[in-house]
Amino acid sequence: MHVVIVGNGAAALSALESFREHDRDSRVTLVSGEQGPAYSRVLLPYYLRRRLSRDGLFIRRADDYARLGAATEFGVRAEGVDPARRVLELADGRRLGFDRLLIATGSSPMRPPISGLDGPGVHTLWTLDDAVRLDSVFREGARLVVLGSGFVALQAAWAARQRGLQVSVIELLDQILPRVLDPAAAQILSERLHACDVEVRTGTRAESVETDRGGRVRVSTSGGDRLPADAVIVATGARPNDQLLPECLEPDRPGIPVADTMETVVSGVYAAGDVTRGPTARGGPREIHALWPTAVEQGRVAGANLAGAGRSYGGSLSMNVTEMFDLTVASLGQFVEDEGDDVFEEHDRGGIRYMKIVTRAGVPLGAIAMGAPEGAALLGRLRPFVRHRRALPDLPAFLAREDLDGRLAHRSAAKERTSCASLQ
Repeated sequence: MHVVIVGNGAAALSALESFREHDRDSRVTLVSGEQGPAYSRVLLPYYLRRRLSRDGLFIRRADDYARLGAATEFGVRAEGVDPARRVLELADGRRLGFDRLLIATGSSPMRPPISGLDGPGVHTLWTLDDAVRLDSVFREGARLVVLGSGFVALQAAWAARQRGLQVSVIELLDQILPRVLDPAAAQILSERLHACDVEVRTGTRAESVETDRGGRVRVSTSGGDRLPADAVIVATGARPNDQLLPECLEPDRPGIPVADTMETVVSGVYAAGDVTRGPTARGGPREIHALWPTAVEQGRVAGANLAGAGRSYGGSLSMNVTEMFDLTVASLGQFVEDEGDDVFEEHDRGGIRYMKIVTRAGVPLGAIAMGAPEGAALLGRLRPFVRHRRALPDLPAFLAREDLDGRLAHRSAAKERTSCASLQ
């Protein structure tokens, strides 16, 4: 049997290792459009902050692939799949036959409909090459405008400030990190950015980016301002690289839909990671969960099933943990309450600490922890209850064990509140 894995990120690597746990003999080929062994995209901001060298970004070496018995085709882009002939078409004209195929091609930065984004001063922070280019731009005193306010955008902004750049962040919505934080937590983080001399403009649209012959850049906004910049970073979201299986896609719904086994509608063809629309822990419609832990979990299931192990994926659950501007920021599940939900929260309005747990009929739905290093561990202990929709048998006792009894005020949500932040 010949198994082909397209991709070289978390899902692909996890699948390769999982496959070899079940099948030590079949031939495996890994195809990646980027050159060389795998590196961590999550660590790219640390490179820009000069906390890691370029070599420190790599999470695999060439001999790791050899140890797992995988032939590698680095720097070769996959361009199409012929399911009937069981062939993967490569950009260099070759056709690679397979018996089973895994598509783990990840995602790419979205390009919003803003004129001027093809200019020389406009960048993304997605690949190692992107980070190397930005490193040469990050000069003390230079002016940077960041479009978007997700994790990539704010990590880039933090790296730039630590390198001495002047930074402005432009966000179309009314708060930063809209998919990760509720409005109260977002306000705390916004104040932190302001204290670190980062200008934050929420509720603002970037209308155009203009670059003159001298390389000077100006960003025109919906507020009528023209912000001068030496560089612009576009970080307004990502889109799955789902072009290999167009026959599997649904109209206006990005991502390759997969079953609980991570198999697509094409028999013997699997998908995992950011490219997929997979099952969620709460049930309901399949969704894209572009998170590293999700990619690893899906990859393990896909790899096992490439070997015929018959595993099922239990569904994705959002849990985000990061540090930025010297703040630990963590969120889990559905953290924006609906009518009738119970909310337990601590909001130190004079400082930077914020903690919130949302429950429904005793079942934890989600939580946020900010400004408390122990908050991420707390969310980790809540995660099994949220994932399996299991009631905490004794919430007061749980809070006491976490040293939170008496600190979290309780309230019942009086009216329905909706937000894109409630997406899991």
